[in-house]
Amino acid sequence: MKVAKVSGTVVSTISFPFFDSKRLLICDLINARGEVDGYTIAVDVVDAGVGETVLVLDEGNSSRQIFGVDTGPIRATVVGIVDDADFGDFSLQGP
Repeated sequence: MKVAKVSGTVVSTISFPFFDSKRLLICDLINARGEVDGYTIAVDVVDAGVGETVLVLDEGNSSRQIFGVDTGPIRATVVGIVDDADFGDFSLQGP
């Protein structure tokens, strides 16, 4: 699991059928120092919005299990919205 901040959405005119009726979010990954450390594109299953701090499951097999499929072009899934987190040196609070 990774902590991330949703920075936007992805819109595609052509995509694999698996993604029909699913929202894709751009998630800026937050490291242990509270800094942005890359990004990932994740399928949203919790109706997260831009600006929210989220939990990202960044492992393909586990993400496929959430959707009940054996194969598919999915790696990351937003599985939770963070209300509050304390990392010692910094804290995160939801909107």
